[in-house]
Amino acid sequence: MRISTNQFFNRNLEAIMDSQRKLADTQEQLATGKRINRPSDDPVGAAQVVRLTEQLANIDQYKQNNGLFVSRLEQQETVLSNVNDAAARARQLIQQAGSGVLNDENRRAIGNELQQIRDEVLDLMNAQDPSGDYMFAGFQADSPAFSFNPAAPGNAVRFEGDSGTNSVKLSDNVTLRSTTSGQDVFENIVAPQGFSVSGSIGATVNASDVANQDAFDSFFDANYDGFTATNNDFRLTLQAGNQVQLTNVASGAVIDTVDYTSGEPFTIEGMSFTVTGTAGDTVDFSLNKPEKKNIAETLHDIYTALAVDGVSGDSLRKAIQGSISSLDSATDKISAEISSIGGRQNVASSVFETNLDLEVNVRSARANIEETDFAEASAEFARQETALNAALQTFPRISSLSLFNFI
Repeated sequence: MRISTNQFFNRNLEAIMDSQRKLADTQEQLATGKRINRPSDDPVGAAQVVRLTEQLANIDQYKQNNGLFVSRLEQQETVLSNVNDAAARARQLIQQAGSGVLNDENRRAIGNELQQIRDEVLDLMNAQDPSGDYMFAGFQADSPAFSFNPAAPGNAVRFEGDSGTNSVKLSDNVTLRSTTSGQDVFENIVAPQGFSVSGSIGATVNASDVANQDAFDSFFDANYDGFTATNNDFRLTLQAGNQVQLTNVASGAVIDTVDYTSGEPFTIEGMSFTVTGTAGDTVDFSLNKPEKKNIAETLHDIYTALAVDGVSGDSLRKAIQGSISSLDSATDKISAEISSIGGRQNVASSVFETNLDLEVNVRSARANIEETDFAEASAEFARQETALNAALQTFPRISSLSLFNFI
């Protein structure tokens, strides 16, 4: 086949230019450290690099989320622990007020300190995070979670937020709650259960009270009906043989029977009664509707009883017992939330470590696809450089061959 002069020059020029392009590509790989500098270098590999880069960006965001999440939980834990510490101090003071050896002036002094603890607890319940959001206000985080108005009818401390909570995504499959509503941790605290004597036939009720709160709470939980009020009515019937029988008025079911002596106190289902009467006499009572009272309201009530009202005797004893029981319920609720925070912190720490391991694996996978193998690239560069030099040196000598040289 005859090759024209133009074909000869064009083919050699194309070969030289192709060698130069390959040499330039290899030089670029050595200079940048990347095997893939543009999608055309390896379309499949470039798509994999894009996907892995997006995955790394997600992991980096998850790591940032984790740091903010843990910081927020630590702030909440500190606030809740301080509330519990304040409640413990208040409990000591309330017990001291009920010791029976203090006069009215001493009790007023304790009441004044309880007022200060109340204010401290209110301040903690309205704590703000570094961004200025109220921690326990739910989705209403731009305004205080609790308001205080001692002149208001009913409760002086009112919850002004909602039950909303926020969550943070820490990985593709893990999302954890990052906030706590004050409605759950402070507001939904059940006050001590109680009962009220509603009447008697023949018998005289000299005293009635909750003697054992735990035993009474068990009786209350087993028998209280939130839908049908008449099911909450009970009757004590004095029987022959110095016994008293407890029955449900609506159903007639016998709940308990204990010994008693007329005019002497007896205890039944955690309730203490002192009744004077004879066989056949009855005493009716009803279970009180459950109420919820937050810890600040409990402190306000006992402060009012000690420092303002100056209650004494049986009223003081009931006020102290009720406040201690309410504080115990509140601290139990707060302690449960602190435990929940600790559990979420542990999960966050585990997820963070997993993300770090995943980041190492993804970076390694991307490097295997994208980065230059310097040993291989250096050898290829030397080979291509030798080939190009040979082409550049031989082409002028071959192109100069002509029959005219031999004429």
